[in-house]
Amino acid sequence: MRIALGVSYNGQAYHGWQSQPGGNTVQDKLEAALGRFAAQEVSTICAGRTDSGVHGLMQVVHFDTDLQRAPNSWVRGTNTFLPKDIAVQWAVEVPDGVEGFHSRACATARRYSYVLLQSPVRPSVDHGRVGWVFQALDGQRMRDAANLLLGEHDFSSFRAAGCQAKSPVKTLNRIDIHYSPAGQAPMRDEQMECGYWRFEFEGSAFLHHMIRNIMGCLIYVGQGSKPVEWMQQVLDARSREVAAPTFSPDGLYFLGPIYDARWGLPGDTPLFAWLP
Repeated sequence: MRIALGVSYNGQAYHGWQSQPGGNTVQDKLEAALGRFAAQEVSTICAGRTDSGVHGLMQVVHFDTDLQRAPNSWVRGTNTFLPKDIAVQWAVEVPDGVEGFHSRACATARRYSYVLLQSPVRPSVDHGRVGWVFQALDGQRMRDAANLLLGEHDFSSFRAAGCQAKSPVKTLNRIDIHYSPAGQAPMRDEQMECGYWRFEFEGSAFLHHMIRNIMGCLIYVGQGSKPVEWMQQVLDARSREVAAPTFSPDGLYFLGPIYDARWGLPGDTPLFAWLP
């Protein structure tokens, strides 16, 4: 039988998703926990890899097993052996075989969110969970720049040097940008308003560091360091050298893939309501 799992994790302590010799990745921890629960080796395939420090609200994986267990048993049993910052959210039995479910190949799109604190003071309680800027951002300028990236493009300017994707051509379906002021206390004239920005990305697939590199460029535009039209110049150049530096992984969350309804998988988890 084939089992699909929805997995959440705080990525601060791990070297990304993909298994490495040192064993300190989310995949390593998940497969070790599954192996202890199933009393046999379990190998997983994920919907999309995440980098060191990046969080996951609903990573989707699948694996094959001959062990017969109820879906909720997979959730509770696996979580017993997982670290406190990783948890299986749900389990669903899915079809296997040639026409069966595949967590990566069956995904029609993938979603990410970047949460950014705008404040003259660095993060503390939310350290590692949000990005940070200490200058005020212009939301409309960033939205205008983001619109230039929508559709199918060659995103080489936003691609990490070590990216293993076969093609730099990807399709961005949407980039939504929202701002939430923090608190009700009035600000003094010399202070800027503090709050949280949330950037929502949805696309067919993403290149290595693509969102973090886009974030760096959006922040340049939002701070007024570059004009809105500069984003088009960066895109057209197809060169990493012309873009902004790669932004911090701290506020980046993999919201998970999107699947056809026929697979019967959840579209979100309660964690989605937790983000600012």
